[in-house]
Amino acid sequence: MVSLTQKLITPIIRASTSIFPKSTKFLDDDLPFIPFSQLQKIKHLESQLISTLEDCRSLSQIKQAHAYIIRRCLHQSSYILTRLIRMLSKLNVPMRSYGVSIFSQVRYPNAFLYTALIRGYLLDGMLEESVLVYNSMKRDGISPVSFTFTAMLKASASELNVNLGRQIHGESVKLGGFSLDSFVLNVLMDMYLKCGWLDCGSKVFDEMPERGSISWTLLIDAYAKAGQMDYATELFHTSPVKDMVVWTTMVTGFVQNAKPKEALEYFEQMQKAGVETDEVTLTAVINACAQLGAIKYANWIRQVAENFGFGPANDLHIGSAMIDMYSKCGSLEEAYNVFKNLHNKNVYSYSSMIIGFAIHGWANSALQLLDEMVRNNVRPNSVTFIGVLTACSHGGLIKQGQRFFATMESYGVKPCINHYNCMVDLLGRTGRLKEALDLIRSMPLEANAGIWGALLGSCRVHGNTDVAEVAARHLFKVEPSNIGNYILLCEVYAKAERWEDVLKVRKLIRKKGLRKSPAFSWVEGEKGVVHEFYAGDSTHPRCREIKEVLENLVKVLEKNGYKPNLGSVLYDVSDEEKRRIVMNHSEKLALAYALLFRDDGSAVRIVKNLRICEDCHLFMCGVSRVTGREIIVRDNLRFHHFREGSCSCSNFW
Repeated sequence: MVSLTQKLITPIIRASTSIFPKSTKFLDDDLPFIPFSQLQKIKHLESQLISTLEDCRSLSQIKQAHAYIIRRCLHQSSYILTRLIRMLSKLNVPMRSYGVSIFSQVRYPNAFLYTALIRGYLLDGMLEESVLVYNSMKRDGISPVSFTFTAMLKASASELNVNLGRQIHGESVKLGGFSLDSFVLNVLMDMYLKCGWLDCGSKVFDEMPERGSISWTLLIDAYAKAGQMDYATELFHTSPVKDMVVWTTMVTGFVQNAKPKEALEYFEQMQKAGVETDEVTLTAVINACAQLGAIKYANWIRQVAENFGFGPANDLHIGSAMIDMYSKCGSLEEAYNVFKNLHNKNVYSYSSMIIGFAIHGWANSALQLLDEMVRNNVRPNSVTFIGVLTACSHGGLIKQGQRFFATMESYGVKPCINHYNCMVDLLGRTGRLKEALDLIRSMPLEANAGIWGALLGSCRVHGNTDVAEVAARHLFKVEPSNIGNYILLCEVYAKAERWEDVLKVRKLIRKKGLRKSPAFSWVEGEKGVVHEFYAGDSTHPRCREIKEVLENLVKVLEKNGYKPNLGSVLYDVSDEEKRRIVMNHSEKLALAYALLFRDDGSAVRIVKNLRICEDCHLFMCGVSRVTGREIIVRDNLRFHHFREGSCSCSNFW
């Protein structure tokens, strides 16, 4: 571990000759007297040389400038050489060779020249060498300046080395004079926050004499990333400064914590407050809308983006994000319209559209777009192939999926764990569970929870208890606290009517103290208001009317041959109780509410946090047939478009 303690100072001093070929200690000879008029000429020449250095764009130009510096006898000027070393860093020239040779020739380097070398080493990723230089600086009696401390603190933060950061903090306190330096204090606070020491970061914040936008933003962002949005919100409302950066931090924080409704609410408040919006803010709020899946919000955000000059046709980054947003809001047609109107398409826009087609089950459209992409000389990347393989999986295109997986490396893409995940899912969904298991055992990477989960999910679909038990054993080791894995195994046993095994797994769940995340669905209501429904929910203001609509739908469907699939209920209870449970699933309640207030024949869009069960899938098919309405359901795996009694997934999900 890099340290500033006395134990490391001794070897540092011994090793200093390897860093500086010539000693940097002060010499005893006197400096020559320079008249004032000569000093003025030197200052003018230094300014010219600084300008020349800043115009350098290559190492050869730097060397020419350096040669001129030597010719004009300015090779001892710390001022010029500081700029020279900083330019070397800017051009990614390693410090160990050229930078050190420049530094070692200077008899009296000042704090800024030392700092330039420290910073250069840090940019090269050589933290230990930078500490050696720092200790040599102290040994030579040169006091660090604020830039020295900020460089060392930033390095501590990037390496998550809080021990070094604390030592630098101690050094700054010992020297004194930095307790009022907001620049140093902000970097110090950022170091503690990035290292996860929120209490120390907060203490630095509390002791600041002045707190600007940067200070508030850093602390709000840290608590947001730690998942403490309540405290982040409290800080936001306390902050006297609410500029675009602070607002954007709040919106981004809510998105990162899967709170899209709150993110959109804060963005709306931001607009009402007249705060300017930039590309970063828009990207965050577009992601919020994608999470929520609300089409009215999507259209509003698009209008806001165009008003601020970030229309999707002209801004490729925003355009690609909007393709993803519209896809996840269930409007694949609008996503494709955005894609078609992009003035310049790149790998990100193509990949976004391919993934959009994939999650909606439009496998052939995804593959056609890949062909177009290659014809237009846009090289597919790793994300592109994740979309392509997902499309093959959701479409049951096993031969095509295997072909693309085999040819990925010809495009310079080495299969990663996510590509193997797609292949296991593809083989598993098509019932080739033994092949999927063999692929897992032969792959060069260690299988993660995603891969074993895909295999277990396929076992649930095809009722293979033997392979399911193999997958479950691995999952219980990799993710012992993920209740979803235990529930999946329960579903496999329930489908096989192995109720004793179901009870064993449920006892294991209770023993571990695991709790299932509640299933819930949401749907857009009047004026774009999003309404949430939980399984068995009776808290909605129009609950009685919702239940009536649901009962009437069931009666109509039963006349057309509908019989509830009670296998979706894992509990070993009476059929009557199973029927009651399955009829109160959240997506059914959301559908009934949507039909209650919207009679214009438009599509109903529902989002569910978990996978749609077999009975609800069957129910949606029936309702789409008897009502003539399109029903679009986004579960945690894909989209289902129900039209005229059938689903876009062809019952393959």
